Amino acid sequence: MRRTPVAESVWGIPVSIIGANGPAIQRFSGTRIPGTGIEQSGGGRGAGVQKKSWVMAWAIVTLGVVVYVGILVVFWALQDRLVYYPTRPLEGTPADVGLPYESVPFLASDGVRLHGWWVPAPNDRGVVLFLHGNGGNVSHRLDKLRILHDLGLSTFIFDYRGYGISEGRPDEAGTYRDAEAAWSYLTERRGVLPDRIILYGESLGGAVAAYLARRFPARALVLEATFTSLPEIAAELYPFLPARWLARFRYDTRAYLEGVSCPVLIFHSRDDEVVAFSHALRLQATGPAPKVLVELRGGHNDAFLVARDRYEAGWRDFLKGLPMKSDGVTR
Repeated sequence: MRRTPVAESVWGIPVSIIGANGPAIQRFSGTRIPGTGIEQSGGGRGAGVQKKSWVMAWAIVTLGVVVYVGILVVFWALQDRLVYYPTRPLEGTPADVGLPYESVPFLASDGVRLHGWWVPAPNDRGVVLFLHGNGGNVSHRLDKLRILHDLGLSTFIFDYRGYGISEGRPDEAGTYRDAEAAWSYLTERRGVLPDRIILYGESLGGAVAAYLARRFPARALVLEATFTSLPEIAAELYPFLPARWLARFRYDTRAYLEGVSCPVLIFHSRDDEVVAFSHALRLQATGPAPKVLVELRGGHNDAFLVARDRYEAGWRDFLKGLPMKSDGVTR
C-alpha cells in the first residue's frame, strides 16, 4: 500500500517529505499566478506577522522606558519623603522613665522655632548633644535618655524642624542650622564649655553630628548605625536606580570626618538591615581622629537594646579614655 506523504510549510517555505514508496512531493502554501501555472509563495503573510511582532516588541520596550523614566522622576521629586519620616505627636516624656527634664524652646538662625529637652544628671561627667535619626521624634528615644543618664551624662535632645513640636519642614540645610542652634543653646544659654560636649548622632543624625564636630571643638563624637553618605546608602537600597546621581541630599559623614580631630566612638551591628556594617568600617578608616569601633547585635533601631551590655560597656570604656579638659558649668 502506498503511504500518503504529509506536506508542511513553515513561514511560507515549502517542505519536501519523501513518501514511503514514491518521489518527493512539494506543497506550497502560496497562491497560483493566473495563466502561468506558477505558484507564488505565501512569504508575504509571514513577513507581515514578523513585522507585527517587531512592532509589539518595540511598544513593550518603549513602555518600559517610559515607566522607568517615570520612576526616576518620582524618585528625584519625592526624595524628602524617602529621607525624612517625622512624627508630630509626642508619645511620652523623660518623666515616663523616671528622669527630671526641662522643656526647651529655642530658635534656629533662620527664625524657625525648635523644641528640645534638657535632661540633667547630678554631678555629670559630660554633656551629650543628642542628634536623633530620620524617624519619629524625641519621645521615641526615652530608653537611650535613661541609659545616658545612668552613665552620668546630662543630655540635650531636640527635634529637627518638622519633627515633634518643632516648626517648619525638614531639609538638609535646615537640619544643620537646627544642630548649630542646639550647640548655641548649650554653650551660650546654659554655659556649657565646648570641651565638655559629646556629640552623639544616630543613623542620619550621625552625619549631622559629624558636621558639627568639624565646625566646633567638641570633646568627642559618637556615631551609631551611621552611613558614609546618603548617595552611597541610596545606591545600596535602590540598586535598580542610578540613585547615586539622582540624590538631592548628601549627608556626607565621611567627608565631614576628614576634618574631625576629636576622639570618635562608632557603634554598629553586623545585623543592621538598613546600613551595612561595611559603612562603619569605612568610617573608621576615614580622617585623622582616633576611633573606636564597638560591634553590636540586633537591627538598625534596636541594637542598643539587644546588645545593651556591650553598648553600655562601650560608652563606659570610651568615657574613661577621654581626658576632662575643664570643669565646665552646666546649669
